[in-house]
Amino acid sequence: MDSIRRLGNSHRWSDVVIHRGVARWVEVAADMSVDSRSQIGQVLQQIDDTLVQIGSSKQDLLQIQIYLADLAEISILNDVWDSWVPAGHAPIRVCVQAGLGTGCRVEMIITAAVPEES
Repeated sequence: MDSIRRLGNSHRWSDVVIHRGVARWVEVAADMSVDSRSQIGQVLQQIDDTLVQIGSSKQDLLQIQIYLADLAEISILNDVWDSWVPAGHAPIRVCVQAGLGTGCRVEMIITAAVPEES
């Protein structure tokens, strides 16, 4: 069986799980006291940071599942998203409304290709 790499793992969860050249992880805003636009921007920056950490890039994103506390804010999401996602390399994406924790406006589940370790 291929090995599974876990980064930042704790008893309850891992920050990133990598298996067979695919990384999966979840991002929520570090500062939940700010508005939706700021939280979305934070999450996208955190995705960028994690991609660097795992040796991947935005061009290698495969899928992002987005959960918004209020689907009426999808125009805000789309505005920030459109300036973040690289042209010609958009991952598949789904966006749904979900009951998130107190103050949390957005949560994203990310799947990205990563180079295989030699």
